[in-house]
Amino acid sequence: MVVDATVVLSTLVSGPLDVARPLSWLIVVLFLGTAVFASREKAWARRLGVLAWGLFGLFWLVLVPHFVLEQKSIVEGIGSIAAVPLSFYVGYLLWNGRDSLFVLSKAVGIMGVLYLPFAYLPLVESNPLRRWIIETVAAQTGFLLSLIGVDPQLVTGASVIQGDVPSADYYYQSTFLFPGNSKPITYTIIVACTGMGSIVILAGAILAVEAPMARKVRALAVSVPVIYVLNLVRNVFIATMFGQQRMQWFVDPITTLFGTTDEQMVSYYIADRLLAQFGSVVALLVITWLVVRELPEILSLIEDIAYLVTGTEYDFETALTERVVQPETSE
Repeated sequence: MVVDATVVLSTLVSGPLDVARPLSWLIVVLFLGTAVFASREKAWARRLGVLAWGLFGLFWLVLVPHFVLEQKSIVEGIGSIAAVPLSFYVGYLLWNGRDSLFVLSKAVGIMGVLYLPFAYLPLVESNPLRRWIIETVAAQTGFLLSLIGVDPQLVTGASVIQGDVPSADYYYQSTFLFPGNSKPITYTIIVACTGMGSIVILAGAILAVEAPMARKVRALAVSVPVIYVLNLVRNVFIATMFGQQRMQWFVDPITTLFGTTDEQMVSYYIADRLLAQFGSVVALLVITWLVVRELPEILSLIEDIAYLVTGTEYDFETALTERVVQPETSE
């Protein structure tokens, strides 16, 4: 990743992230409050939930320019745009009695509790959790790169980047330095490159549903390590393709599409923004299927998400049961 998707230094001008950061904490508190009241006082839970989902829609609306204009990410741009009306729609459905959405609200709250300490804590430059996960992933990525004969220097980004330092993550030992063609190439591991986003999405969903803890632990065991390892492979792929300029394809169309004059960025945009990000979505869907096999209760969340997107009611759990348990037939 080149530009941090979650945090910037306080010295930079005010932008979407400066609004999203404090708003995210309020939203998580409201989602957790919704989950607490859902089992005790549905009326209050409904009010809190509607407020939480409304603010969640505003949160994604604030971030649309960041993902579309700054990150130039097709996947994250489309996702943030779609999240705005979907969040408002969830609030509408919850207000009108779709109580199954209390589970989705709880899941989002848990996701926030797991992710925000890594992403939105104050004084991020000294955030020990953030530094630990980023430098650990960077070191492991460097080790895997060495196994395939790719040996960039691993440095602090702030020591080699000219001009403004994009984020606090560049003060960590997490930047790979390649010679490049016209100028040196830097590829920096930030929190968005650690796999934490995908991990907390599944972990929040797993922990939110009603099921025996033993099966929840098994579901976490089959998903978290797989996501972590696949993310390391993703980092190695991007570092190699970008650092060694192996995907300098369609240079003029790519530079025009992503609005850059730096032709060395073409390999990065193709490897990360086009191939890796879309591949991550596919991988998350496959891993979700593995989780469903251990924890079919999670299908209730998937049914609600499918309804939000299509407007059609589904009963995946019954369909799965009928497919797995076939009736006996007599000859």
